[in-house]
Formats: sequence, C-alpha cells, structure tokens
Amino acid sequence: MMASRGCSIVGSDTVSQRMSSLPCQTRAFMRVSSMCRETLTLRRLGPGYGRSLSDTPQDARSGREARQRIPGGSAGSPARPPSDDRTDTAGPASAAPARDRGTRPGPAGGPGRRTGPGEPSLGGNFWTDVGSSFKEAGMAPKHPPSAGRKDFAGADLAAMAAAAVRQAPTFVGLCDPELRPCFLNAAGREMLGLGPEVDIAAYEVLDFFTPAHRRVVETVGLASLSREGRWEEQLRFRHFTDPSRETEVRWSAFALRDASGRTIGVAALATAISAFDPAERALHGQQMLLTSILDSIPLGIGIYDRSGDLTTSNQRLRDAIGVARLPSRGATSPQRWSLYGPDHRPIPPDRHPGARALRGEAVTPGMDVLSGGRNAPERWMRISAVPFRHGGDEADGAVVVVQDVDDLKRAAERFAAAGAELAGRSRFFEATLSSIPDFVYAFDRQRRFAYANPAMLALFGLSAEQMIGKTFADLDYPAELADRLDGHIDRVLGNGATVEDEVFFRSPGGEEAYFAFLWGPVYGEDGSVESVVGVSRKTSERRAFEERLKRDEARLRAATELVGLGIYSWDPATGALDWDDRLRAMWGLPSGAPVDMEVYEAGIHRDDLARVRSAIAACVDPEGDGRYSIEYRVIGRDDGQTRHVATSGRTVFDHGRAVGFIGAAIDVTAQRRTEAAVRTSESQFRSFAEHSSNLIWIADPAVGDITYRSAAFERIWGVASEEGPVALEDWMTTVHPDDRDQVERALDSVKTGEVAHFEYRIVRPSDGSIRWLRDTSFPIRDEHGTVTRIGGITEDLTQDDTRHVYVVSATVEEARRLTGLARSAGYRTRSFDGARAFLDIAPLLAPGCVLVDLRKARQEGLSVARELKARSITLPTIVLDAPDAEVASAVTAMKAGALDYITLSDENTLRTALATAIAECQAGARPATRDETAGARIARLTRRERAVLVGLIEGGTNKTIAQDLGISPRTVELHRAQLMSRLNATSLTELLQIALLAGLSPTQTAGRTTRKAT
Repeated sequence: MMASRGCSIVGSDTVSQRMSSLPCQTRAFMRVSSMCRETLTLRRLGPGYGRSLSDTPQDARSGREARQRIPGGSAGSPARPPSDDRTDTAGPASAAPARDRGTRPGPAGGPGRRTGPGEPSLGGNFWTDVGSSFKEAGMAPKHPPSAGRKDFAGADLAAMAAAAVRQAPTFVGLCDPELRPCFLNAAGREMLGLGPEVDIAAYEVLDFFTPAHRRVVETVGLASLSREGRWEEQLRFRHFTDPSRETEVRWSAFALRDASGRTIGVAALATAISAFDPAERALHGQQMLLTSILDSIPLGIGIYDRSGDLTTSNQRLRDAIGVARLPSRGATSPQRWSLYGPDHRPIPPDRHPGARALRGEAVTPGMDVLSGGRNAPERWMRISAVPFRHGGDEADGAVVVVQDVDDLKRAAERFAAAGAELAGRSRFFEATLSSIPDFVYAFDRQRRFAYANPAMLALFGLSAEQMIGKTFADLDYPAELADRLDGHIDRVLGNGATVEDEVFFRSPGGEEAYFAFLWGPVYGEDGSVESVVGVSRKTSERRAFEERLKRDEARLRAATELVGLGIYSWDPATGALDWDDRLRAMWGLPSGAPVDMEVYEAGIHRDDLARVRSAIAACVDPEGDGRYSIEYRVIGRDDGQTRHVATSGRTVFDHGRAVGFIGAAIDVTAQRRTEAAVRTSESQFRSFAEHSSNLIWIADPAVGDITYRSAAFERIWGVASEEGPVALEDWMTTVHPDDRDQVERALDSVKTGEVAHFEYRIVRPSDGSIRWLRDTSFPIRDEHGTVTRIGGITEDLTQDDTRHVYVVSATVEEARRLTGLARSAGYRTRSFDGARAFLDIAPLLAPGCVLVDLRKARQEGLSVARELKARSITLPTIVLDAPDAEVASAVTAMKAGALDYITLSDENTLRTALATAIAECQAGARPATRDETAGARIARLTRRERAVLVGLIEGGTNKTIAQDLGISPRTVELHRAQLMSRLNATSLTELLQIALLAGLSPTQTAGRTTRKAT
C-alpha cells in the first residue's frame, strides 16, 4: 500500500532471493494474502464470480477468460474492474446472494461475524483454497491424528490466519500488484477513521498519509519497495473523521510472492508510536534532516557496511554508481561502474577506494579515475573513501565520497596540450633561427649579448657560454665601433626606436666584410623595452641583393614582433594581396580562398573601417616611417564570428615611392575577453568596497605600504582616504598606544599566513576621539602560495554621535553661511556642493541631519530627500526655501520625504528646526554603556576561556582551576594570558572588574562548575 495509482512493483532477483529464504509459514501467509485479494476482486466482478471455482467450473473458466493479467502477478490474478464497477459490494445494486455478503465463516467453517457493507467477505471456498496453499507450503499436520488430539487441516489453519489478520490489534492492509488497496482490517480502519461501511477501494494509498509525508512515500518509499521489495519508515496517518487528528506510526511494507516467486501483492503493517520515547522521535528527525542535507550536497556520499552493501546514500551517489553494492564486492555487479586509472588501465577491484577503506585504509584526498560501463560515457571522477569503526581496529564500514571532476581534468588536459604546442612552437622557432644563415642575436639592458644563434657564434669562433653576457668591449671591438653600437642600443632601449645601419667589421677569425643590421625593441608586459633583438647579414654584395635584403629584413622584423602569426604581403601599386591560411581563417575564409582588397575591407567591422583606412594611408606616406600597427574587429565571411585582430607591418619604399608591404596579424579575441572580464571583476569589487560601511584595506608587507583602502576610511578615521597615512608605520601612530603591541603581533601572524581576529582602539587625527574597531586580517597569496599581500575588513564598533549636520547647497557662499550657523549651535558640519556629491557618500555617513538649500537648485535639492527615502537611509532632511516660496513648494518637499520645510526668514527658526531633527535622530541611537561593552567582550570568549574566567572570579589558582577543569596548569596559564589579551586587561584586578561589570559574580558562578575526577 505504498504508491499512487498506476504504479506496480516488479520483483527483482534480490527480492526473490530474500523472499525464498523466508520460512514456509511466511510464504503460506503470503499465499493467503494473494487468495484474499483474488476473492475480493471476484466479489467486485459480479455474483457469478463470488461462487466457488470448484462448484462452477464452467463459470470459473469464463471468469478467467474475462480477466486481465496483472503485471508481475500470478497467472490467475484477476484484473481490477473498471472504475465505474468499484461500488460497495454490500450496497443495494449488488447482485451477490445474501449468504455470500452477510456472514463470514468462523475458523472451523461455522458461523462467523457479520461483515460490513463495504468489507469483502472471505467465503468458505476461499479458505478451502487457502488450506491447499498451506499444504503446498508444508504447513499441513505432519503427524496422524491420535486420541485426545485434534488434527487441524489446512483450511482450519487458513481460517485462523485470516482471523488473525482481521482481528490483529495493529494496522494490516493488502494491495494488489498495482498497489491499489483491496483489504484493511478493523484496527487499520479505526486508526484512519474509516467505518466498516467505507469501501477502501475508493481511495488511493497516498490518501492515508498527511500531506507532509505523501511526498516521502511517493518518491522514496516507492523506489525502495520496487528496488528492494521492502521499506520501513516513521510516518503520519491522517484521520478521515477528525481532520485535526494525526497518528504517528512505524510503517513497514513488503512485496508478497507466491511459491513460483511471482509478485501477487503488497502487505503493509503499521504500529502507532505516538507514545514512543521523544528521544527516538528526535533521533528520527535528525536522520531525516541528515538525509535532506546529504541530498543537497553537490557530492555523491554513501556509507557501505562491512559486506560492501550500501546502507545510506544521497541521490547523487545513486545516480553516479547505479548499484547498491560496492563493485569490488560483487562479481555479478553491473558493469556500469568500471574504474580506470590515469593510464587508462582497469583498476583491480581490490584497489578500488571502497575496498581499500574496508580494509582500514584511508583513501584521501582521493583517486582520480575514469568511470564508465558498457553503455555509459567515460567521465573523470575523484573518489575518496575512509573507514569508520565502532570499536577496535577492524573497519565496520566505509564512507565513500564521489566528485565529478571531468570538466576540470579535461581542462587540465587541454591546458597541457596547449603548453606542449607552445613548447613545440618555441623549439620550431629556435630551430628556424639556428638554421638561417643570418646572424641573429639579442642584447639585455646592460648592452650584453643575451642570445646568439649558431651563425653568430661561428662568426666569432666562440661557444654560447663564452659569448653570452659579454659586451662589445669585452669582445675586443674597436673602441669607436663599440661606442657607435652602444649608442644604437641605448636609442632602442630609450624610446623603442628601430635602428638600421651598416658597418665594416673584422671578426676574430680574420674575416672582413660589411654587415648591415637591423635592431628593434622587445617589449615587456608593462609596455617598457626590456631587451633589443637584432639581425645582421653580410652585405659585401649588397647592391646585388639590396632589394631582397629589404624584404627579408621586413619579414624578419615582423616575425620578431608577432612570433608565429599569419604573414601577409601587399603591393601598394597594384593592390594585390598574398595571405597565408592562418590569416584567411581570421576572415572566416577557407584554405586557399582568393583574396583581394574588396574581400579584405568587407571583413572589417564598419565602425573600424575608417580608422583602418587612415592607418594604411599613413604607412604608405613617404614622409612617415612606413610602420603600420593597428587593432580592429573582423567579422568572418563564412562563419559570422567577430574577432579582434592585431596587425603590424612596414612599408618598403624605393625613391620615395611605396613598392611593397610585409605584415603579420594575430587573433587577440581571447585576450580582449579576458581583459574585459578582469575589468568587470575589478569594477564589481570596487563598487562593493566603496559602498560597504566597513573598511576594506590591502597592504604590501614587503615595502610596508597600504596599497588600497575603501571609502569607509574617511568615516572611521575622520580624514579623507587620499590624505591618510600610506606607510604602515605611520598608520600605526593612529592606534591607541595601549593596543599597538597587540596590533603589531596580529599583523605579524598574518604575514606568516595566519588569519587574525582582534579588536583595538584608534585616536582619530581629526578630532582626537577614540573609536573601537574590530579587524579581521588575512593573507593574500600568489599562484605559488607565497604571501605577497595582506588584507583586512575593519568594523567600527563605536556608537556614533548623531550631532552631525550635512549641508547641501549649490552656492558656495550660502553653504559657508549655513555651515557656520549649524556649527555655532554645537553641531559637527560638513558641506557638499551638489546632490550628486552628497548621495555618492551618503550610505557611509554617520547619523545626523541633512540641510538642503532649494533656492538655487530646486529639483536637484528635492532629489536628495527622494533618494534618501528610496535607499532607506535614515538621515532626516530639512528643506530650506526662499521667504516668498509658494505653498505648493512645501507640499512637494514633504512628499519627497523631507522632515521639515523652513523658509529663511530668520536664523532662530533654522536653529529650532535643526534641534528638532537631531533630537529625532538621537532617539533611535544611544552610546553603549560600560556594562554593555564589558558584556559584549565576555560574550565573545570561548567556552574554555569563560570557564577559566569563572575560576578566577571564584578565587582559584592555576592549579585548582586546572584540577576543576581536568587540564594542566600550563594550559590554564595560556588561557589566562589569552583572556588578558581579548579583554584588553593589563592586570588581574582589571580583568575581574570587567567580569563584574558584565554581570559575573562569585555568587552567580558558585556551584556551576563540577570538579572533574583526576
């Protein structure tokens, strides 16, 4: 009786094995239940089916032909009649004989009790068939009758079993294989508030439960019953007669099978547990809570017993493994859960994490394995398992945690592949530079050789170790030539210029030749020139190869600026283009597709086309340097994708005329998206920090400077953020002298990688007032785990004074006059030159009153009151207007949220209005008393620290307190020192005074501690 209409229970092999192991008496009772269900169904089909099948064989055969086979049931199980025939068999429309409906036979076939109009009768022929079932199960008497002893036949035992079911003091119910109610005994009807005349066939099983438990039965109970053949749970029944009444029961349901193992129905037993121990109900509630928590965790979590059976799990684990037994413990387990190591070799069952945990081994942080079966796709999973023990060394079970890390592993594989590809490209370019006959080299910022290709090394007859790190002077260059070349290097390093020159040089090997060279800058990530790269070539036959040399130098220069990118050339005279396939792909073109200027310009984003044309015109201008460098957007012709392309090149001139162009391009779409994401993230952080009432700060411990602090600094310290101290040493001077040692120790621990929570006082530089602050400081690590920055969140614990006046006026002179007027009345004042400047910082201001002058900027002034009201910022607003203002102006101001509307007729009226607004603000805030401050400090102590404090109040020594708490005297000393630090006490006397202010006294604490046995 465990599912809604239309659901069926189909027996599994596991259920069949368990049912076959039950005692023969139990199987006989199941057969009784089956026959009971058949009889009830026959009663509903009509009067012809109510007679004994043996008395009317022809009718019985006709009835069997009319029945429908029930899925999972026995061959003779009848189908449920249509819904319009589900009427009370004892009603006036029933055609069954009165003797069939009126009485039920007793245990020996005699007269029985009268059945109700809605309760089916179990006739004598039914119990005869039941007796034959008992005989089949071996429950017939095994001894011949003897004198003085009555031999009970199978029918007698069946009648007794039926009577036991009907008369049982607990709930007993039966369902057909489709889980539709077909029998409910008297105790069950009483528990549900259903009279004997009520036909239970008119109800669904879910109707018996309270709404809160229907979902549990429908989702959890049905799945467990279908999978395991049984389910038990603590649930609540509703009461059909008294809706306010509910019955808490221990519910147990199990599948019924005949001798051949076919499902014939479901039986349910329930016992009221409303009077059970409240602790047991609380334990059950905790179990339900634990189940809910496990189902909400984004990990698969399960507990296996010593035999490898799954006893507890959440839905994620069941979806992941699909089995109820550890794959390593069942030879017949489904092949869906096969594990493979990183080398794609199968992991033996005895090396599975669960199997290792059952042997007492903890598998943490887990194994990364490939999981998959015959039809399931392979995914990377991280499996952790630890044993748990109730006592002793042997594991009583294992806790298994499964995490899907497939996306992470696949990303790592792609990252490794990209790294390998980049390394391959690097080797490719190294091999390329090594194979060319030109002399390629590079200089660092100290004018020393940082690289030289084999051709350069051969020219000097030196090895790389002998040449790298040497200057021209170290290599015995002529002084004049060395100075000339050093000047070129300085020029490139200084302004990023590209230098071309030609010199005569005699190598150490005696070779004399002219060498033309081209030097250019190599830029670092910060945009500065970090080195100079150069290429040289012998030019003794320069005139013959001049044109070729210019093209090669331009191509090499472009390659050094954009290594590994698409190379292209352009003839400015004819407009002909020559692209490689990589550049075609940026334009969304297939390999080998023809290109011309029309195709080139058609791919450029229309918003960037004018800028590109201007850059092309500039690079072909003989008056310029011929360089071309630009970034623009390209829309692919065939794929429609928008890409960001960065390109660079140089024009070749001949007698003042552009005759050629060589360039290279790179797709920088991913970089631009990353930069946009970083900018968005930084903007979100700064927006959060600037609108937080707490101070957020970041410092560089290496140099000892504060690199960032949010706008709340001004509210807490009383000075503008940009005017505050930058060095930590200077900032430390604002800390109260009694708290500086504590703050320095806390920051030192943060620098070592710890998180520190501490409270301290500062002396505000602006007015000398003392404010209490609570700081949470933490380390900020780089990708290597090194602490490179420290940060913190500072909360102001001081109750602010509400005597603040904020003047908003568009006129500087009038703002100065109003500020002086408010200051003369004893208020702290601050002026703003407009509504926008005030509203930007309004959430961070201390409580006070806002004075808005409408005389020069009426609409802007009214927006202040509206915005404060819309943002729920509790700053009372007083609106000032001209003496000749109309009544409508006052109405508009009050509707906008102003507290008062004043015309500037005299200064006394203004002082009175300000006093009223400040009084209203002060009514909701008062400074904390000394007792409340002490109580707040005591409340933040740990339980052990509070116990030590109680011992000190009682006059105990370290030794006696240690004996009372069962700890060592040294531990008491450590807690005592921590108490002094956390309560900011300098002596034991001051410590006891703080405790007494908080309400702790010896009379209150006496008798609360119990001495622990030593």
